[in-house]
Amino acid sequence: MMLLVLLFISACWHNTPGNAEVVTSFEETCPQFFFKETPPGIGLEPTHPARICQRYKNQYRYATLYNKDKRIPVYSAYIYNPGTAKRPNNWMVEPQLVDLSLQPEMTSEGALLQKSRATQAELWNSQAILKDYKNLTNYNRGHLNPNSHQPDLDAKKSTFTLTNIVPQFIKLNGGTWNNYEQQTMMSNTQGCKETFALVGAVPGNNYIARGRVNKPSHLWSAACCFIDNNHIRSWAIIATNDKDVVEQLTLGQLEEKLAELYNRNGISLFHSDCPRE
Repeated sequence: MMLLVLLFISACWHNTPGNAEVVTSFEETCPQFFFKETPPGIGLEPTHPARICQRYKNQYRYATLYNKDKRIPVYSAYIYNPGTAKRPNNWMVEPQLVDLSLQPEMTSEGALLQKSRATQAELWNSQAILKDYKNLTNYNRGHLNPNSHQPDLDAKKSTFTLTNIVPQFIKLNGGTWNNYEQQTMMSNTQGCKETFALVGAVPGNNYIARGRVNKPSHLWSAACCFIDNNHIRSWAIIATNDKDVVEQLTLGQLEEKLAELYNRNGISLFHSDCPRE
């Protein structure tokens, strides 16, 4: 009898979300993507969140807090480490948003449906799919964690999951936002030993795909750069998702702005050691 109990406990332990890609805690599974292993504090979490340690080729690549109701990410957290590998273009989804018992690695829609018991309806209900982003007007697929900030081909491929994507104003995505990703980040990270980035989206009042996928009202990005134990710097931006304009902010100003947008008393994006001014 005791043996049966032990086997049952062991089976349950191996099927807990914490041992797979959709996890119960970033701190326990993939804390390395956050400055001083500290995820953002309470304030950004949606009613029905999913914490995803984004896993590809049996390796965690970055972390995403996903809003299951609005089918967009709240933020993606990663380490800035740009490389020169070519841009991929094969899109993937998250199996464990369909069912926690499915594989812990992102995969294509076709592979998921062919190789598991998941149905098209279950996939459709669980997250955004490629069809949601077809035939958009003035908007396209905007990465939170951009592939250009990743070091090699596999790391870049891992950013092409729809759990890392929001509908982004096309002129912003290819304009000032792209300038920030390609030029400002490179300039601001000079002298940094390690740069932790957070990029997020504030849910808006409009949707694409007949109400399935939320169209964010704002996009934001913040970074905390570790130079040495006595020198840490930060910076931030925010943009409304209908204009090609990026506003430069301090980290503290961004946190205040997000608190207003989310109607919260306060929001903390990084560990308190990251300067707010």
